[in-house]
Amino acid sequence: MESQQQINQGFSPDKNTGTTPLPPVGIPSITGGVLPGQENEGAVQFELANVFDKMKAVKAFIFDVDGVLTNNGMLITEAGEYLRTMHVRDGQALKWAVAAGYQIGVITGGASEGVKKRLTQHLGIQEYYSGISDKSVAFQSFMQRTGIKPTEICYMGDDLPDLPPLRKAAMACCPSDAVLEVLAVCDYVSPLPGGSGCVRDVIEKIMKLQGKWPKY
Repeated sequence: MESQQQINQGFSPDKNTGTTPLPPVGIPSITGGVLPGQENEGAVQFELANVFDKMKAVKAFIFDVDGVLTNNGMLITEAGEYLRTMHVRDGQALKWAVAAGYQIGVITGGASEGVKKRLTQHLGIQEYYSGISDKSVAFQSFMQRTGIKPTEICYMGDDLPDLPPLRKAAMACCPSDAVLEVLAVCDYVSPLPGGSGCVRDVIEKIMKLQGKWPKY
């Protein structure tokens, strides 16, 4: 797990000037069409500062399921049932986010009762939208039901149906193995693939930045 010092590295105010420096140029989790390199240093620094401000404003998270909370693999039993795997640390981070007062939503095209039970009953997520073909409609419903503005939402998706809400949310995120079209529009790309802790990665960074990550 990252320490508080690691997550704040490059963002801590200078004791002499009081200003907050930018993190090192070229960290792998920032995209937006900017390539690391000396000739792009100014553009990368601007992108980093922009993402930093967006993270500070987040009050709600919305996640896709397949390819984000699960990996892109699927087991099919002889009875025709679909089995998925989820990362337990993603689940723990979701519980901490709920306890800290963040609004959490899930928008998925699937309709798994097992997934629904885990996320709603075990992890406490109240805004759960399944069997959704047009995710922008569910995104709008989430805002109406919670009173959260798009400028306060972090959305994480990995495939083409996630593009409409990714474009509407202030903070667009995806796992490292998202499709190219999604990678191109995201503010933050987790170094972790879907189902392997990418949800924990995003929640942890934002909660630490806002001083809400639990301490033990």
